[in-house]
Amino acid sequence: MIFLRYESFRSYLRLYPVTAAIIALNLLIYISDRYLLDGQLLERGFFYSDPNDNYFSLAEPWRYVTAQFLHLSISHIFFNMFAVLVFAPPLERMLGHVKYLLFYLLCGIVGNLFSAIADSSTAGAGASGAIYGVYGAYLYLALMKRSLDPDSRKTVYTILIFGILYSIFAPGIGLWAHFGGLFAGFVLAYAYDWYLIGKKNRRYNR
Repeated sequence: MIFLRYESFRSYLRLYPVTAAIIALNLLIYISDRYLLDGQLLERGFFYSDPNDNYFSLAEPWRYVTAQFLHLSISHIFFNMFAVLVFAPPLERMLGHVKYLLFYLLCGIVGNLFSAIADSSTAGAGASGAIYGVYGAYLYLALMKRSLDPDSRKTVYTILIFGILYSIFAPGIGLWAHFGGLFAGFVLAYAYDWYLIGKKNRRYNR
């Protein structure tokens, strides 16, 4: 089971510095915005699309990224950061620190883009799109590569089933951000795998 965390705090920081930084940054932003800045960061950074003045958020494109580090409530940030804490580390080790960071951010961007495509007057915030991108990468490994152990595969399937059902039936949830992140994670994992296979073949053909 790759999702069980046995590392000490110090080892976690050393092995997964990007994941640790993402969690720390999210917590710092949430605490400072909620208790010191009266929601100013949330107001300036949440993602929204308005067909009248900010269609697809093109007038303020930074919101595609900043919204990933903003949360609406304690429960919102708790569950999202718990997911990052537990599920992101194996992917950071697989991809490497820089590629993992780019993967995480791009999945969140695509999640926000899906939200805008589905509803041109959408608004939202949170790391869920990026997190579902992580799930999407594991789904690719489970379905296409069969490279996850049985317990890890079952965990991925269970999380996705409950997560999708929750996204569909719970009010106020960014369903399309979740689907967009999941799609991006799956496709990026496939593209990276294809790249590695091609690189390996080119090496052998020399």
